[in-house]
Parts: sequence; C-alpha cells; structure tokens
Amino acid sequence: MCGVAGIATTDVPDPAMVTTMCGILAHRGPDGDGFHTGDHIALGMRRLAIIDVAGGDQPVYSEDRSVVAVFNGEIYNFAELRRELLGRGHTFRTGSDSECLVHLYEEHGDELVHHLRGMFAFALWDAKERRLLLARDRVGKKPLYYRATGEALMFASELKALTAVAPESREVDLVALHHYLTYQYVPAPWSIFRGIRKLPPGHVLTWQDGRMRVRRYWTPDFSPAGPVSEQEAVERTRELLLDATRVRMVSERPLGAFLSGGIDSSAVVAAMARVAEGPVKTFAVGFDDARFDERVHARTVAQRYGTDHHEFVVGASALDILPTLAWYFDEPFADSSAIPSFYVAKLSRQHVTVALNGDGGDESFGGYTRYALMARTARFRVPGAVQPALGHLGRLLLDAERPGAYRRRAGLALTMLGRSPERRYAWLMSYFTTDEKHAVYSDELFSELSGTDSYALMDRAFRASRADSLVNRLMDVDVNTYLPGDLLAKVDITTMANSLEARSPFLDHRLMEWAARLPAHLKVRGGTTKYLLKKAMEDWLPPELLHRPKQGFGVPLGHWLRTGLRDVARDVLTDRTARSRGFFRPESVQALLDEHDAGQNRTRQLWALMQFELWHRRFVDQPLSGPPVVDPVGGK
Repeated sequence: MCGVAGIATTDVPDPAMVTTMCGILAHRGPDGDGFHTGDHIALGMRRLAIIDVAGGDQPVYSEDRSVVAVFNGEIYNFAELRRELLGRGHTFRTGSDSECLVHLYEEHGDELVHHLRGMFAFALWDAKERRLLLARDRVGKKPLYYRATGEALMFASELKALTAVAPESREVDLVALHHYLTYQYVPAPWSIFRGIRKLPPGHVLTWQDGRMRVRRYWTPDFSPAGPVSEQEAVERTRELLLDATRVRMVSERPLGAFLSGGIDSSAVVAAMARVAEGPVKTFAVGFDDARFDERVHARTVAQRYGTDHHEFVVGASALDILPTLAWYFDEPFADSSAIPSFYVAKLSRQHVTVALNGDGGDESFGGYTRYALMARTARFRVPGAVQPALGHLGRLLLDAERPGAYRRRAGLALTMLGRSPERRYAWLMSYFTTDEKHAVYSDELFSELSGTDSYALMDRAFRASRADSLVNRLMDVDVNTYLPGDLLAKVDITTMANSLEARSPFLDHRLMEWAARLPAHLKVRGGTTKYLLKKAMEDWLPPELLHRPKQGFGVPLGHWLRTGLRDVARDVLTDRTARSRGFFRPESVQALLDEHDAGQNRTRQLWALMQFELWHRRFVDQPLSGPPVVDPVGGK
C-alpha cells in the first residue's frame, strides 16, 4: 500500500516536483520512498510495507529496466502470477506483488489489468515507446488524480499533491461544486479543481508524446445468468466470501477487522475466524446516543468468535477533527460517517497495520432499504396533475428531525411517486435537490450553472445498465456512482490518513461478478433486504443480528447542529469570509440554520455547506500546509 506520483513530459521532467508530491503523500507510506528519473519521465512513491517488508521496495523494473512501475494497492493473486511468469522465463528481484506488473506488461501490454485480482492504482512507463500507462482498479478502491497540459501529464494519489506543485490549478470547478451539493461527493471524472481530473474506476489512461487516451476496461455485468437454486446460491456465497477473505489475510504485518455490528462486517469477521490461526482483532466505534450506537451488536459477534475486541466512543468533541478531515479529504465531502470511520481507523492502527471491512455487501446483495422502497413505488402510476400535491405533502412529512418510521416511509413514497425511476433514485440520493440548490445559489452561480443537470449523471448510469430488473439496476447504478464516489473514497482516505491498509472481501471482483447476475428476488424479497446473504449467514451469525433493521454508520449530526455544533455552524457559514465568496445567498443560508433550529431537518444541507466552506479555507484561502495534530484515541 503506497502513494504514487509522477510526471511524463515531451521535455525534461523536474524530479524535485515528484519529490515534493511524495512528501505530501507521506501518510500513505511512512515506511520509505523510491524514485525513478529518465528521459521524459519522473516517478515516485511512498511505501506502507505489507508484503515482502524487507525487500519489496519500489520502483520495480523489468529485466532490462526498460519498463518501470510504481504501485499503490495489493494484488491478491500475485503468488500464482509469479509462478506463471517464472515459467515463462521472467526473473524477479523481489518477493513483492508489485514486481508482477512489469512482467505482466511485457506479456500482455495494457491488458495486464485483466489478470489482476486486487485493489490498485499504478503508473507504468515504457521507455522504448516513451509511453505512460495509468490504471485504476475495477471498482475504485484506490484513487488516482491527473492534470494534462498537452506537453505534460502529472498524476498523484491525492489532489493536494498535484496542487502543491501546480498552485495555479486551484480554481474551483463550478460544475463539480454543483454535483457535490447533489451527491455529497465530487463524482469522477471531475475533481473540485478545474483542470484536474480523477481517473474513473475500471479505466486505464495512456499518454504518449503529448497524446492522451482514457478508456474503460471493466464494466460490472448485471444481465441475468442461468437459473440457480437458492441452496446452490447459499453455498456459493459462502465459498466465494471465504476465498475472498482468505486471500486478503496474507500479510507480514498485524491484521484485524472493523466490526460495526452490521451483517457485512460481521460476515467478514465470521469468515476470518474460520481462516485465522488465532483470535481475530476487531475494532468498533459507537456513540452515547443509543439510536446511532451499534456496539452491543458488535460485541455479540466478538463474543461468539472470541475476538480480541476494542472499542471507542465518539462524542461531539470528536468534531474537533473537522479541520484534519478537510486536509485529508482534499475535496469537500459531506458523508458524516467519515467521522467515525476516521476514529475506527485511528483506533485500529494502534494495534494492526491491515484491517478488513464489510464494504460492498450492500451493493452486491441488495442491502439498502431504498431498494425495497423503489421496488414498491414502481408499482404505482400517478397522473401528472396530482404529482405536485403529493410531492408537497411528502416534504412536509419528511421535514421533522426524526419523523418516525411510518411518517418517513410515507413521506418518501409520496415525494417519489410520479417521477421516472432514475429521477426517483436521484432524488433519494440528493443532499440538495435541484430546486434547493437554485434557492441557495447567488445570482452569478445560478446563471453559470443554469444549464447543468446533476441528475443527468444518474440518467446515464441507468441507461448503461444491462440489468433486467429495477433492483439489480439500482445496484448497478450504485456500483458505478455511490460506491466509488462516496464509500470507497471515505474508507481509503480515513485509513490512509492513519497509515492503515483497508481490505474489502465483498469487493472481490469474482464475488461481485457472480452476485451481480443473480436474480433480484434472491437479493430483495418483499420488504426483506439482503435475503440471500442472510440465508448464507444463518449458521455463522446470531438470528437477532440477521433480522434487526439496518442501522448504517450514522452520526447524531442533526442533534449536534442544534447543540454543541450550533455556534460552530453559524460561525462557519455566516461570517464575513463565507458571505464574501459569492457562491451562496447569505439570507438563504441563514434561513437553513433557522429552520433547523426550529425543528425542520436541514442536517444534510447544512453539513454539505459547512464541509465546502471548511475545505475552501484549507485549500484555496491559504497556502498548502500539513494536517493539524489529532490526539490519539484510547481503546477499551
């Protein structure tokens, strides 16, 4: 696990710029660095040593040193790849997984990506062809940013590494801001800065003599497969999860798992316990507010499998890390579960270097309640004349802070009825709806963005899906949008901020490809989500955990914004600095604060605006500097 950076140019590269970028990435790789400079290329990396700790330094080279690579991630099938490559006459200098890349390239060229099982973002330079290849793993577990200027291409694992050597690029991309306010993250290929882009998941980029090409090499296939019995599917689910977990437990450094108390992380811990030689180390965070605290469920699993269990309680004082999170995230990011994610990573790093997690279970096995809700509302057809009244009534029901299960379900259903499926789903996933954004935008920003439709991103994802059912199509859309843009970015950043490697068995592409083609009724059945996975886990997990309502990794943010965080929110959003930016109407922002105080739920909108403002102060208003110091957590 590492951070990577580099410059390819038609002229002479400046190695000092790569050294600077790698210095910014030091938290991703505290165990060392490595550099390569040649004609038209400069590469660098920071290393977090997991495999071949003693000898696995980078960059890695082919036998004649004409092919060189730097690599971020883990290749879980590297042992079998190594045996195959040795059989073809290749020689290896190290025992690391990264060295497979250069030899695979010699055998397969750009198609080497299809031979990799794992998470990765890498750069490979072919000196004979004067050609750079960048690649990102299938679902986007590892990030890669780039800046192309015609005669040169710069890349790095983090946005701030690029802006450190190209400060002139720090201009807010207003389209990216528009999309952020809708989805709570900046979706690829945009970055928050104009002229810097993210390489999307499952894509490769090639650069040669100033010419660049980006293409997709992997697309999840949700088209229906042949018939399968429920029992066959149960057995295959267990088999694939055990295999995906086993290969992710190869490490020369201490290893453990995040344990939230939900089905996915609990299933991973159960699988680890079947593979591990000793007790698994598990880590959980919770809240004093019982509505958001899952520690009791995590303890149930920890006790069942005799894990070495550690916990941390997150209180409102934990919000002191907001400036730190703004520094690590590089872009505005409004998923408040980044707070407990940061703390569970920090707690884990005190004991281990690698942590497995349950990410991806919802997207492969139908775990979100919104899937069931979408399936139910799809049955109704509402006349156009009635739609506005239903939408208004739905919004009234949803405005309360925590409206209760019945009122919330009714409010969601009424608001959604009459929209097309893709627009219903886009609305469900919105932090700001289109109308809400227009209400808060300044006249100048409204004029600039009046023709930009963030929901069109969801339209395109729906159209691209080959799924034959609505539920499978929703999961396909999430795999291409919400999963990489929000969930995987959150985990990568919060773990790497603590020099911790996160691994996700449910995101094994073999498991994902198999689960994608299962019929929807094995995933969502009536009001039951994750039907097949629950069946598969009946012998592994206690029934009270399998059948309790999904809780998620939530934060009591609405309460905090009325209590301990109230003054902070007002200071951040209404002081002279915020008002002078010209992006938002001060009176509209003030109205959101007042409405939240009065009992309406404006949590999402306020948090999104706060995170943008905090990010702007850190990355635009002042020169780049290091992160604030965060006091270590104490486990118990």
